Amino acid sequence: MRIDVLSIFPAMFDGVLNESILKIAQRTDALEFHAHDLRDWTDDFHRSVDDSPYGGGAGMVMKVEPLACAIEAITAMDSCDPPRAPHVVFMAPAGTCFTQEIANTYAADHDRLLLVCGRYEGFDQRAFDWADECLSIGDYVLAGGELPAMVVIEAVARLLPSVLGNSESVLVESFSADNDGLLEHPQYTRPADFRGQKVPEVLLSGNHAEIEKWRQEQARANTRQLRPDLL
Repeated sequence: MRIDVLSIFPAMFDGVLNESILKIAQRTDALEFHAHDLRDWTDDFHRSVDDSPYGGGAGMVMKVEPLACAIEAITAMDSCDPPRAPHVVFMAPAGTCFTQEIANTYAADHDRLLLVCGRYEGFDQRAFDWADECLSIGDYVLAGGELPAMVVIEAVARLLPSVLGNSESVLVESFSADNDGLLEHPQYTRPADFRGQKVPEVLLSGNHAEIEKWRQEQARANTRQLRPDLL
């Protein structure tokens, strides 16, 4: 999969894309990543990407011209011939709330994503003509779309083949279809007794049927207590 990001702060992605899972994803060629500076598609001396809103009001609005030019140019930047059309996602507070289901869809159905990061008071409304989808990561406002874009990239990249050491890791975890959309069951490792807190006996029994039954019961109990809206 190829993921492009369009931002006025592309250097923000340097650290997170060169650590942990995302570094592995690129090393195994499961993920190809490119960050682009929106200011490269401006045509004035100050490289302006924003302007004051028509009708007045606080703050500045991201201009449609550089956004449209950048998206069109980045679409053509692909090693495949003809270039693959990216699924263009605008990161904005008013977007659909990002979920595991959306991450699964991106990983399975798209071989190229372009994440466009908003700033200031948001995008000129006309820029949304270039968007296939708008995403948010929650009901709150950040200074820009860069951090949400990083969340989307990691959630999608870990689902790509060969990225995780054990492919079954993504099957039975919180929010997964194989876990009925529930939270994951509690996990334990050595030591079996830590300061009087003991690992449940069933996990030490070697009885796989009973262990699976316990895990299902605990997953439902965890969900009922912490996220009853998922039931």
